[in-house]
Formats: sequence, C-alpha cells, structure tokens
Amino acid sequence: MANSMTEIPVDTFNTRVFNLWHKKWLALASGDFLLGDYNAMTVAWGSMGIMWNLPFVMAVVRPTRYTFEFINKYETFSLSAFPDEFRRALNIIGTESGRDSDKIKIAGLTPMRLDKIEAPGFMEADLTFQCRRIYWEDLDPAKFLLPSIDDHYEKLDYHRMFFGEILSIQGDAAKYSSH
Repeated sequence: MANSMTEIPVDTFNTRVFNLWHKKWLALASGDFLLGDYNAMTVAWGSMGIMWNLPFVMAVVRPTRYTFEFINKYETFSLSAFPDEFRRALNIIGTESGRDSDKIKIAGLTPMRLDKIEAPGFMEADLTFQCRRIYWEDLDPAKFLLPSIDDHYEKLDYHRMFFGEILSIQGDAAKYSSH
C-alpha cells in the first residue's frame, strides 16, 4: 500500500459511497495470501453500513466467477479501491478469468499480505477494507420486484451476496476520513 495508507476508524470513514461502487469500482480478493491460493475480481455492485451492530460491506459474486470458489472456501476477503490510473487494471481483473491466466499480474497489480486477514490486498490501492464473512445468501429471482432486474441474468447466474464485517479500513486519511 502507498505510504499514505493509515488505519481509518470506522466512525471517521467518509466517502461518496455511490461513486465508490458504481463509478470507481473495487477489487474483491479472497483466499490465503501466504498459501498463494487466492483470486481477485472487480465488483461494482454492493453496499456498506451497519448490520447486527457491526460495520459491514456487502458484495455480490456470480457463481460462474472463479473468485466465487475462494470467497466460499475462505473466511476473509478484502475490497480495495485504486487511483483513477488503475481503471484499466480493474477492467482486466473484472473481465479475465484467473482460471486461465495470472490476470492480477497481467493487470500490473501487486498482491500483498494484510495485517488482519489472510486474503491479500494490493500495493497500488489507496483504500482497503479487510473483512470477515458473516453472512451469505443467494439472490432469489422470485423476489425481484422490478422486471428489469431479470435483464441482468440472461444466463440465470444469480449473484450470491456476501456480507463481511469490516475489521479494518486502511487508506489515505486525507481523502477518506472526516474528523
């Protein structure tokens, strides 16, 4: 992580959350860095807040994604945001499969060990959430209330929601913290 990365207390974390998910995107990494058994993908759908009195993030992963195997197998995951110049890298890890190539290396990202979880983070990130899975649920198309939601599932590969307790937020405090 960049030298400007510091621990940001959850109660001082501040960002434009819709911009973070929808415009900036995040890299979700799951697995075990020390074992070299991990994968990452780009996510642009999710949420964050408080659930069961815990700070959480919720990200969705389709069962067809290689990362799905890792986030189901391992207890922890990270979500990382990057400066704008890494948009191409996020596009690569969001569209290529880790089954077929070392897409993280191709994207020019450097996985690194994090201090609270087994899943890796990335040296190039300017914001990282370290999370422990606390709940998951598969989306049920019978409960979609808007017909347009079905348009996102031509292959019937409905996402699984993963709620992660935020154990740590590290980032550029000047950019992501309000005191």
